[in-house]
Amino acid sequence: MTELNGKQALHNVQQQLKTAATLMELDPAVYEILKHPQRTLTVSFPVRMDNGTIQTFIGYRAQHTNVMGPTKGGIRFHPNVTLNEVKALSMWMTFKCSVAGLPYGGAKGGVVCNPKELSPGELQRLARGYIQAVGDFIGPNVDIPAPDVYTNAQIMAWMMDEFNKLHGGHNYPGVITGKPINVGGSLGRDTATAQGCVYAIQEACQKLNININQATVVIQGFGNAGTNAAVLLSELGAKIIAVSDSQGAVYNQAGLDIAKLIAHKQATKSVIDFAQAENIPQTDLLTLSCDILIPAALENQITANNAHKIQAKLIAEAANGPTTPEADAILKDQGITVIPDILANAGGVIVSYYEWVQNQMYYYWSKEEIHTKLARQMSEAFNSVWQMQQKYPNTDLRTAAYMVALNRIAEVMKLRGWL
Repeated sequence: MTELNGKQALHNVQQQLKTAATLMELDPAVYEILKHPQRTLTVSFPVRMDNGTIQTFIGYRAQHTNVMGPTKGGIRFHPNVTLNEVKALSMWMTFKCSVAGLPYGGAKGGVVCNPKELSPGELQRLARGYIQAVGDFIGPNVDIPAPDVYTNAQIMAWMMDEFNKLHGGHNYPGVITGKPINVGGSLGRDTATAQGCVYAIQEACQKLNININQATVVIQGFGNAGTNAAVLLSELGAKIIAVSDSQGAVYNQAGLDIAKLIAHKQATKSVIDFAQAENIPQTDLLTLSCDILIPAALENQITANNAHKIQAKLIAEAANGPTTPEADAILKDQGITVIPDILANAGGVIVSYYEWVQNQMYYYWSKEEIHTKLARQMSEAFNSVWQMQQKYPNTDLRTAAYMVALNRIAEVMKLRGWL
């Protein structure tokens, strides 16, 4: 994300927060406390490269609020990470955790780098260097990182190991979630974001009388969330007609064979030039006629410039912050239902919470138990937001989700004496 987009993302979440707080007539102090993160950290740290030289990297960590409990949020490795982006994402995490009923505040971190240009050894030294730099500011009861853009379970294992080394060699599996199974990870975590999104889509389809067995689906982004959502929705009978990645987009009105498309991407590193589809411009993907649109890429994708062209009946935000406030108003006027990011993609942090709980008690659940718990928690979260929107019929599900979250946060603030 560029610095301009980072500022836009921060403006967006502050505006969304203010809209909900004003509508609810909350104590203005709630907005005043929540409009900026409690703590932000900027670090620089050296990494020895394979050629023997030293390169300095810049990293960030933002902790939005600990009023609900420890802060929680991912770490991304990306060349365009900015402090404002990390701030915005930490705030979205607070509201996501609150909507889901988790005892967390939000956090987010990032390192400015291009991981595609780093060797496995350089990547490991980068991951460990970041934890050395922020190690005094995180912990299983303080701030709990997780994977995000261009980070994965292996990187989380290195980070956990480095944290343990920094703290006397003690074992703290709960300091990081999204780890490999053999070092304290949770079953179901790898598909949790997509699985939770699909549970939310199923709930919405029931409310909107959309037959998911015959629905057409467009997915922007074919990373972890987008790929797994495509697989899960295909298994339910939905027809995935178009997907995109950072290289381009492919389209087939008759439906894409997702297993073959995944194999094609693994072989060629992109979805483009898939034999059973036509390449289309990325800008055309979001405006295709479909029942369900899933933005599963980056922020600020649906804007005032393209929202009026959206033809989907339902949008489920698997990405963080893909829709701007200006676009939200346009989509609402067009009668398009949006399951907001802080609800639609909460499955990842919910199962991260399950991983943390399992780490704390050193007892681990089966995948079936995880899916049962996740389905119930996503259903409860969706219905609490839906009921709030029914109570305020002139608003949309995004504002209703913020209202649900703020109700809970404001109550805890009062109980703790913050107000």
